[in-house]
Amino acid sequence: MSGEALEAYARFFEGLTKANAGDLARLATPDVRFKDPFNDFRDRDRLIRLFTHMFDKLDEPRFIVRDRAMGAAAGYLRWTFTFRVKGKPQVWSIEGMSEVMFDAAGLVTSHVDHWDAAEQFYEKLPVLGALMRVVKRRMAD
Repeated sequence: MSGEALEAYARFFEGLTKANAGDLARLATPDVRFKDPFNDFRDRDRLIRLFTHMFDKLDEPRFIVRDRAMGAAAGYLRWTFTFRVKGKPQVWSIEGMSEVMFDAAGLVTSHVDHWDAAEQFYEKLPVLGALMRVVKRRMAD
């Protein structure tokens, strides 16, 4: 059952739009946990709002699931997230992995994203990025 649930969840992310973000209601429990480098909460409706908000703030956000695996306790989705900041031509790309847990009915109970916000996000920002690169070089010595 969980392998089928993981596949359905992967399809949801690959096809995610502002119009269908609410479809998460049929895939996740009301108290689903969501965690990424910027968020950590338990609330399906808040997660739906987060996804909807993403389409308001970004142009052409898209998840491409590159690989998937089902373990004994959780499923794993390796993905690429691409987007453009509203009104900007540069395409951003973030590589990451989601650890997804399911209940006995196949509903998502936890979605934890693992990706390097320092390297893939902060270092690309004009002022903060320069500072991050200096710190990174000093730590490497």
